[in-house]
Amino acid sequence: MRISQTPLDKLFSYLIRTRAKGVCERCRAEVGFNKLQTSHFHGRRKRSVRWDPDNAVALCFTCHLYFTENPLAHVEWFKERLGEENFTLLNIQAQSIQKVDIAAVTLYLKEEIRTLTTK
Repeated sequence: MRISQTPLDKLFSYLIRTRAKGVCERCRAEVGFNKLQTSHFHGRRKRSVRWDPDNAVALCFTCHLYFTENPLAHVEWFKERLGEENFTLLNIQAQSIQKVDIAAVTLYLKEEIRTLTTK
C-alpha cells in the first residue's frame, strides 16, 4: 500500500533537495535539483521522523535503488553519515509514538529553506 504524499511531504522534499544543491549525497553525481529523490532512512509511516532532516537524504535514482535493494549498506551508510550517537538517537525517535504538530513542522521547514536559500 502506497502512502500518499501531502503538501508537507512536498515541502520536506524541497528542503532535502535544496540542502543537497543538485548533488547526490551518496555518489556525489551532479544530477540537478529535479532529478534528485528524497530518500528516507525510516519510512514515511513513522511519523515521529517523517519530516526530520536527519532521516532523509537526496539521492540519484541509481543510489536510491541501490539502498532499497541493499538494506545493510543503507544502514552502514546512514550510520557513517550521522555518526553513531545521532544514528542511535534517530532510531530511538523513530520508535516513539508521538503526536506531530504539523503547523510547527511546516514553520520549521520553511525557515530551514529560507536559511538555505538566502546564504
